[in-house]
Amino acid sequence: MDITTDFNDRTVQYTQLLNDFKVLLKKNSLKFTIQREVILETLYTSDEHLTPESLHRLIQERFPNLNTGIATIYRTLSLLEESDMVTSLSFGSQGKKYELGAKNHHDHMICTTCGEITEFVDEQIEARQHKIAQELGFKMADHSMQIYGTCQNCQNK
Repeated sequence: MDITTDFNDRTVQYTQLLNDFKVLLKKNSLKFTIQREVILETLYTSDEHLTPESLHRLIQERFPNLNTGIATIYRTLSLLEESDMVTSLSFGSQGKKYELGAKNHHDHMICTTCGEITEFVDEQIEARQHKIAQELGFKMADHSMQIYGTCQNCQNK
């Protein structure tokens, strides 16, 4: 795939996501605002798992003249999560980190020392999960795998 094709695919994907977001807002009797769009766009372009606070900082850095309150970020993330447009990873008392749900399916390894999150895909694990569900007569709709441990960097310290 060349860069132009990838760019065009991402543009189409974001346009669809934005349209879905506008429908969601309307359904919940909420206005579409530039602040809400910036929240969605920042989640879309980020490769990180963001806390509401880190999302707020990122938006303030990128758009210093845009008044986006932390309460707007929390409310928007909550709405997006309820609609499955974003997913979250819970860190207990440390709160949640969010990522856009439009990404291809993947699982997570989470370092309990530094909090680093590593995404991975393993087709054998995916196939095995489906086979187990089938063998047990379980109709799987979705799944999430999180592996907790210590990352290589923390092990080397």
